[in-house]
Amino acid sequence: MKKIKKILITLLCLGMMISLTACGTNSSSKGTGESSKKIVIAEPVHSIGYLPLYLAIQKGYFKDNGLDVEVMTATGGGHVTSVVSGDAWGNIGGPESNAMGNSGSSDPIKSVVNVVNRANVYLMGATSLNLQPTDDPEKLKSYLKGKTIAAGRYGGSLNALTRWLLMDIGLDPNKDVKLEEPADPAAVVSLVKSGKADIANGAEPQIKNGLDSGAWNEPFYKFTDLGDYAYSVLSVKESTIKKSPKTVQAFVDAIVKALKVVNDDHDIAMEVLQKEFSTTDKASLQAALDRAYEDKLWSKDGSISKESVAKPLDVVKKTGIYKKGYSYDDLVDMQFVNKTNK
Repeated sequence: MKKIKKILITLLCLGMMISLTACGTNSSSKGTGESSKKIVIAEPVHSIGYLPLYLAIQKGYFKDNGLDVEVMTATGGGHVTSVVSGDAWGNIGGPESNAMGNSGSSDPIKSVVNVVNRANVYLMGATSLNLQPTDDPEKLKSYLKGKTIAAGRYGGSLNALTRWLLMDIGLDPNKDVKLEEPADPAAVVSLVKSGKADIANGAEPQIKNGLDSGAWNEPFYKFTDLGDYAYSVLSVKESTIKKSPKTVQAFVDAIVKALKVVNDDHDIAMEVLQKEFSTTDKASLQAALDRAYEDKLWSKDGSISKESVAKPLDVVKKTGIYKKGYSYDDLVDMQFVNKTNK
């Protein structure tokens, strides 16, 4: 009887030790003070512009902060709806897309850190057109009038910017041009190359792909010249901010660190790009990186200014894509960036 009792006590102790070990494994994650969980970020397209996000994953900045971050591509506006549905913890994209998704929501999506602070898209003309770089409204008007333009999906940033520019120089997007609106950004290359479009709105790596294939020449118009423009910000639900502020802070800390590395260390940036876009040749990646640095693509510190948010919201308002207006404070929460940069 004593022997059985001794065995039972030993088993009980072992069970307690295993339980304590398990509790240690699932306890507060480093840097958050909250239960560790996998974080999924939805992106509208796999883009070179999102390099800081990829770098933070590859270089372990999230892991150092106790976070397990994964990226999923959700096209056609899915990067917003996936956050609304709870399939993704957060998203990367424009604040104007969040504003549209927030309409009537009791739990709005709010942007917590900036990534791409320029309108990262360009207009390219078919090689046969030989369009020279310009920002002169009259020249642009002559370039664009009567043309077929591959402008990306309706409601997306590329499409909205195309429509905005047309209206800004005095053209009617519905009458003076024909807009091709493919959901896949990569489709613009084949549309121009096949002669189904004269002009394309696109970004890297599509620009280099089009140059290499002879579809078009160097961009003749750069939307990056619009200056500070919250083109791609990282956002989460308001309820996430309230319930898990330490997790959001840890996430923002990692992104701000990645932004500084991307801006300062071009070699590491290229290393990460090559791993992330392993099927793209190094020359194309280098061209994309050079263009990004030349046009001051990435935010320096993660801040999202009122001016940078006003521009994309003005674009969708002018084009009629979204007319309900917005409040900067309802769309943006800078408390985490401010704390990181203290």
